[in-house]
This record gives sequence, structure tokens and C-alpha cells, in this order.
Amino acid sequence: MAFRARKSGGQWQIVSKERFGKYLEVARHKNPIWIHAVSLGETRGVQPLVQALLDQGEQILLTHITATGRAEGARAFASAIKSGQLVQQWLPYDFPGATLRFFKHYNPKVGVLMEREVWPNLIASAKRAHIPIVLASARFSDNALRQSLRLGKVMREAYGSFYAVYAQTLQDAQRLEQAGARAPRVSGNFKFDVSLPDIQIHHGREFNDLLGRKVIVIASTREGEDEPFVKAIEKLVHRADLQGKDLSEDYLFCLVPRHPQRFESAAELLESSGLPFIRRSYMIKKCERSSAIAARLCEGKLVLLGDTLGEMPRFYAASQVAIIGGSFAPLGGQNFIEACAIGVPVIVGPHTRNFEQAVMDALDEGAAIRASTAEDAIQQAIKMLDDPQRLARMSEAGYHWVQKHRGAVARVITTLNKIA
Repeated sequence: MAFRARKSGGQWQIVSKERFGKYLEVARHKNPIWIHAVSLGETRGVQPLVQALLDQGEQILLTHITATGRAEGARAFASAIKSGQLVQQWLPYDFPGATLRFFKHYNPKVGVLMEREVWPNLIASAKRAHIPIVLASARFSDNALRQSLRLGKVMREAYGSFYAVYAQTLQDAQRLEQAGARAPRVSGNFKFDVSLPDIQIHHGREFNDLLGRKVIVIASTREGEDEPFVKAIEKLVHRADLQGKDLSEDYLFCLVPRHPQRFESAAELLESSGLPFIRRSYMIKKCERSSAIAARLCEGKLVLLGDTLGEMPRFYAASQVAIIGGSFAPLGGQNFIEACAIGVPVIVGPHTRNFEQAVMDALDEGAAIRASTAEDAIQQAIKMLDDPQRLARMSEAGYHWVQKHRGAVARVITTLNKIA
């Protein structure tokens, strides 16, 4: 954990008392609903569920393991935290004493673990404390199943102790059952129930209209992915120069690293490439989010570096095509459902194991296409932009695909309301 914290930056509080289930303050809530979202992706994914429970008037205890997850939770639920309806805390390490102290202190009436956060001591301590636990929006790969089976009885008992298990797909449910889960149900993916901020979507589309260029967003890039995309853009610039054209008159590429600790390295990469670029953080300082001024600041710039947090819907709304990072290196892929929900055609890379069923469905529906490399993705995006009818078909297909799969949150809340 200390190594990871040094690498990532942020406030991790690795050896804080809370990490060991020791608390100086009295618990603010009596019998809250406890939801665990380990990191950034899970915190974003659980937002529809948390918001629905807040709207019901529930008191929420939201736990995390990583600093990025906690920072995203603080941003997303700032008003609920301010009012005292939601409290954030670190999940204690998976030691028997730490987990027992956690449950004794907070005494939640029910717990919800997201996706694949199954810790044996945590589950065992919840069982001893008579606290029902639900595994929600669960995904479980073949590799995860093999690892679980190798660990034997301890993991079989953990999966068998859940009050209810809601899987993203039928395949996930079948593998979870083999791991020991009792009668897992298929509820779908919470990410389909995402509620995107209208104001960001409005400003993004307004920016696109005022800019008057074709915009490609390269979203949620991770380690090792920025450089190939920058090189692909450099090749386009070289080709345009040979034809006597200025690429920045027709296109704008938005490069958005997934994690804030990589903002500076991405900026250094763009600086060394010689590509004319502007940072989103600089634009905010200059224009206080005015779309008109932002569009003017982008004049002569070919790349917009997204070095801010919480603005991904705005970047999607500002673009005509979205290339999804995390899938062009062997990292398992990233969530692309937000882009489809806004009606933006999607290009994914070859590495999408964490979202494989969703990717296959989106490909079948005509909402997404797959590219083999970063350069291939850029070339396919350019081709799509030259075919407005194809863009319109993919946009409509993506929007309807998301609408068709909504409802996972309602299914889980029905069970939580029975328990609580």
C-alpha cells in the first residue's frame, strides 16, 4: 500500500487508526447503509445507487481503499457530505480485529460491496455481527474463478455468506455460483443507470458548436497509452503538412488521462512532441468555464489536455467520436457507457476483458467498433467523421443500447429495502 501510495500520490493515510478499525470520534449515523467502492472506477460506478438511496432519505457510510476513490466520492457527493447524510471512511485492512471493530463502531444495517471486493475476514466479521452483505454489479472473470478455487474453502465460505449476489451478466453469475455464491441473480451493470450532469453536457455541446471543428476525445488513457496516441497524431500532422494543410483548422484531439498523477507526464509528452496544445486547467482559470472563451483559447491548438477531475461528461459531449483508453494496453479496458449514453460513437482497443460482455453487446448493436492499435483508432475516427450518416446511426444505436439496459439499481434497491 505504501509503495502504491508513493507511486500514485494523494492522501492515503496508510497507517492511520481508521485503517485498522480504530476511531476517535463517535459514529455520526445509527445503522447506516454501508457501501464499499474501492477505487475511482467503482466509486463512479456506484454513484447511481448511492444517489438513489440518498434520494430515499437513507444515511450512507461510503468506504474506499484508494485515495482517488475517496477524492471522487468527496467530489460526487459534496452536498450530502456537507449535510451529514453521507460519511466517508477508509475500509479497514482485512484483519479479523480491524473488521470486527469497524462493524462494532458503525453497525450498518446492510452492506453493499461493489463488483469484486470480496475480503474473507470482512465477510466473516459481518456474519458474526449479523449484518447482511450484498455483492452488487458483480463481475467475475475466468481468471478470478481460478484464483478463487485455488484458495479453497476460505473463499467458498466468503461467497456463500452473501445475503444476495447481483451479477452484471449471465456468465458472471455462472462463475460466481461455481465459486460458492448461492443463487446469484443477473441485474446488469450500474453504469447503465448513470445520471449525467445536464449542465456539463450543455456546455460541452455548446463548446463544440462554437469551436466549429471535428473533435475526437481520447478518454481515460492509462500507463503506456499516451505516447502511441501522440505519435499517431504527429503522423497525421506530418501528412497534412505535406499536403499544405493545417490540421488544427479541422480537428481538435482531447487527451484525457484517467488518473491525476499522470497529468504532468502527459503534458511533458505533448511539450516534447511539439504539438500545439492547451491544458483544460489553464482554460478554466482564464474563462471560468465560459464555452465561448474556451473555444477562442483553443484557436491554433491541436490538442486539449484534460487535466481536471469530474469533467468526463463534458469532454464526451464536446466530441463527435470517443476513443476509450485502458483498452490499448493489456489493462482490461475502461467504462465507455457514459459516452454511449450521451450519444457519442465509441472506439475500443483489443484489451477489454473487464467489460467484455458490454463491449460485445455494443459492437453487435452498432454503437461501437474495435481498433487494433492507437494509430488504427485515430484513423478509424477520422473515417467516421467523414461519414455523417454513419456517425448518426452509431450515435442513435449507443443511446438506445444504454436505455435498454437500465434498471440494475432498481433491482438492488428492492432487495436493500427488504433487508432494511
